[in-house]
Amino acid sequence: MSATASAPKTDTPVTTVKSVPTGKKKPSSDRKKKSRFVYNGIGVVAFVVMIFPVYWLVVSALRPNKEIRSYDQTLWPSSFTFDNFARAIDYENFGTAIKSSLIVSFTAVVGAMIMATVAAYAIGRFRFYGRRAFMIVLILVQLLPPTAMLIPIYLQLNDFGALNEYWGVIVIYLVSTLPFATWMIRGFVINIPKELEESAMVDGCTQMGAFWRIIFPLLAPGLAAASIYSLINAWNEYLLAYIVLQDNDKFTLNVWLTNFTTARGVDYGALMAASTMIAIPVVIFFMFIQKKMATGLTSGAVKG
Repeated sequence: MSATASAPKTDTPVTTVKSVPTGKKKPSSDRKKKSRFVYNGIGVVAFVVMIFPVYWLVVSALRPNKEIRSYDQTLWPSSFTFDNFARAIDYENFGTAIKSSLIVSFTAVVGAMIMATVAAYAIGRFRFYGRRAFMIVLILVQLLPPTAMLIPIYLQLNDFGALNEYWGVIVIYLVSTLPFATWMIRGFVINIPKELEESAMVDGCTQMGAFWRIIFPLLAPGLAAASIYSLINAWNEYLLAYIVLQDNDKFTLNVWLTNFTTARGVDYGALMAASTMIAIPVVIFFMFIQKKMATGLTSGAVKG
């Protein structure tokens, strides 16, 4: 009996080398750099166009009044002065204008946030008859400019005795910002899981308790975004406040700026200084809530 020795078999992996076709070329890094440079250039141009009016406002507020009226204007003033700010502060009813703007804006923003939050919660959580029609109406109302409704608004305020009263302007600002704020906050409400409320109610919370302890803290980004929109709308509005408020001691800051235009001409230096001071509160408020506002604009406002 003869034994034949067989060599052991080894399983060696067979590697295949794929050839890269030479006909197709990947986008070169130079092309990517060029496209990135173009996009960055467009962004810089857009930034300059948007920031230039703000820059000219601040620079004009710091220029001497004689240089402002000169025909030879330069991008950088030859000298700086704070006399324009001093004259703006010394103008009549400056303190009362600040008080009027704070009363009107703060009340309108707080009232709009309370009503918008309740309305957004009801729309986002409950199903009721006419809900879809109500949401459509919220969008359609935003298409109507306030100036188109100026005469009806004036007649209604006159019937209610709201002319030359703070609460008349507050109601206008609150109603004008309420639809957009409600729609924005609704996007956050529907993205909060309903199970969080149900778990809180199982642990003993009421419907209102679950909303206050669970839902309301999670709505902070949406409230921040909606509040800055409402504040800008109320703080910068001019026409409606000019029509409704008729006494100089009740003018808001934007209406108060008309005092710088007299029969002798326009005090441009003081006007620019006053406009700069008026813009500061909104900037400060924005700096405090900018993180939450960015979250609100990029999540709940575009969902649902």
